[in-house]
Amino acid sequence: MTVFVDTSAWYAAADSSDRSHKRATLLLSQFEGQLLTSDHVLVETWFLASSRLGDEVAEQLVNSIRAGIARVESAILADLEVAATIRLAFVDQSFSIVDRTSWSVMQRLGVHEAIAFDRDFSIYRFGRDRRNAFTVHT
Repeated sequence: MTVFVDTSAWYAAADSSDRSHKRATLLLSQFEGQLLTSDHVLVETWFLASSRLGDEVAEQLVNSIRAGIARVESAILADLEVAATIRLAFVDQSFSIVDRTSWSVMQRLGVHEAIAFDRDFSIYRFGRDRRNAFTVHT
């Protein structure tokens, strides 16, 4: 089984003052060896960590992820196209481009579980008639 890791989980694990810190570190260790993230998530994680914790912490975090904590999948042009269709299907939501490309990567790879602390992963639906939901570990 593979579990996708969102920016919210990476950040919570890195920031010991984050309210989800303990849960994030527990989940990341629970699914060790099964973690997947995207290059878009890495960039967003770096920006978030840099703005709140400083550039050095951001570099250490992203480098540790790249070094093998998780497999990093690159978003492709088709993922951006899917992200655009998600925006049109959910006009009442303000899903970020990173979340939307994450969901496209997950669907492309057949990954249906995620570690995420933002509620957008729980709101999004996919598949026939948008009946399917990801299993979100929070």
